[in-house]
Amino acid sequence: MPRRTPPAIDAKAVAQALEALATLLELTGANTFKVRAHENAARAITAGEFDVIEEVREETLGERKGFGEGLVKKVTELVETGKIAELEALRAEVPEGLIDMLRIPGFGPKKIRAVWKELGITSLEALHHACEEHRLRELSGFGAKTEEKILEGIQFLQSHAGLTLWPTAWSKAQAIVRVLRGLDAVQRIEVAGSLRRRREVVKDIDIVCSSLHPTEVMDAFVALDGVEEIVAKGETKTTVRLSRGIACDLRVVTDEQFPFTLAHFTGSKEHNVAMRGRAQREFNIRVSEYGLFDESRDGELIPCADEEALHRRLGLDPIEPEMRENLGEIEAAEAGELPELVTESDIVGNIHMHTVFSDGKESVERMARACADRGFKWVGISDHSVSAAYAGGMTRDRVLEQFKEIDALNRRGVGCRLFKGIEVDILSDGSVDYDEEIWDLSDFLIASVHSHFTMGEAEMTERICRAMENPYVTILGHPTGRLLLSREPYAVDLGAVIEAAARTGTMIEINANPLRLDLDWRWVHRARDAGVMIAIGPDAHSIPMLDDIWIGVGLARKGWLRKGDVLNCLSTKKAAATFALGRKT
Repeated sequence: MPRRTPPAIDAKAVAQALEALATLLELTGANTFKVRAHENAARAITAGEFDVIEEVREETLGERKGFGEGLVKKVTELVETGKIAELEALRAEVPEGLIDMLRIPGFGPKKIRAVWKELGITSLEALHHACEEHRLRELSGFGAKTEEKILEGIQFLQSHAGLTLWPTAWSKAQAIVRVLRGLDAVQRIEVAGSLRRRREVVKDIDIVCSSLHPTEVMDAFVALDGVEEIVAKGETKTTVRLSRGIACDLRVVTDEQFPFTLAHFTGSKEHNVAMRGRAQREFNIRVSEYGLFDESRDGELIPCADEEALHRRLGLDPIEPEMRENLGEIEAAEAGELPELVTESDIVGNIHMHTVFSDGKESVERMARACADRGFKWVGISDHSVSAAYAGGMTRDRVLEQFKEIDALNRRGVGCRLFKGIEVDILSDGSVDYDEEIWDLSDFLIASVHSHFTMGEAEMTERICRAMENPYVTILGHPTGRLLLSREPYAVDLGAVIEAAARTGTMIEINANPLRLDLDWRWVHRARDAGVMIAIGPDAHSIPMLDDIWIGVGLARKGWLRKGDVLNCLSTKKAAATFALGRKT
């Protein structure tokens, strides 16, 4: 008989539970193989290789590779009851502070278990004190350098406390807006704040709404699924706390006030101050969240139907939300020199993705067809090179095998043109994997740093610039190596790197993985001005990750990129010509 499934449990919840179980098992000293089995199962579910809920219902999950009797029992228990007894028991056993410690860069479960069991440390505060008192040096495998790194990591966590990655916050905000927009009481509603400006990480969510019945809107807002706490509730502003602790403010104003309130809560503080000063100085107009007020007419309200009308009344071309950071956008708007920003509809190519030839989850053909289904005209496959052994980096024979397969797929047709690439490791001396024979067979090479992150700035800069001198290197991948909220960029002189890219004709990547978003948007602007072409790559390891490219487009817009600045906007023919031209031989 088919099994019944509680509606709250979906594939994402199953994967998260297995990941949590793997972490807690490792912290409690479980067998490595058991830990890896749970991690691998979670990855398979996340990759969307199969419908785990359906397979539980049909009792076929045990036929899947990697899902032994024990795992099947746990997944079934979760789907049927909403929890896993073993996971609940481990959560009760393991102090919550140990989970916080896992966020410290380079501080893994084995070391955390050691400080817990041998020193009784169960919180970040206690760990901080122990490092300052040099007590960790008593433990085997720990030393002064370890203590120093842990202290740096704790400081990093503290400086990023309360921040949320853009895609996570955006998803929550859009879910709220979708529901509220369906209310008869809502006239207009939009996301505002740093989220609308597409900052990589945000502190909270701001939503602006217009309505003739604010109480009705606020009542619906606080009753939404996902609201864990009502912090404050009023007729014009209500604050709630959502899951994961992120705060969400809803402001309800009249429809006449809506454009002004939306503009006010979209612009950065610096942008808004500059706008107010200019309006007062040039037009004797007072700007507030409730309107434009003509001071020469006793503060008479100047009506504006929308943000475009607001900007034009102040003598400016409309400024896109992503640009409102007071980094020259007001002056450009006044001079009529704002760039026409790249849009999602301009994107025709997708590049930087991994397949089963290294650490990807899908075949070349499945990734290609998924790209074609999404409307991409050309695709750049780029599996890891041989030095990336941890990621199944390709041997020479595997490279040749993959390139042969790509040629065959192009002859047969998969709905888009495939380009042959490799993500080659930049080695410590600035050389890259393989040799001219392999490089010459590829259409493009993405050169990336994946090791030796602790080099000094001068040495790292020289390493990267030397790699770009290689005539076969087409694109510099994730240029700073940062992982948002978990790892700082390595030390590198990005100004010198951009100069080298411009000199050598090397493109620089916006890595659109939401954990990276690297190159930082401020430097994207600098690269654009230096004449460096930008490639937007999702760094996809599965089919769902292909869609991260759209997050990268948002970052490109924030960096003032135009259609002509972006590799992915080139037609298939022009992309092929650009790759060929990129061969600096």
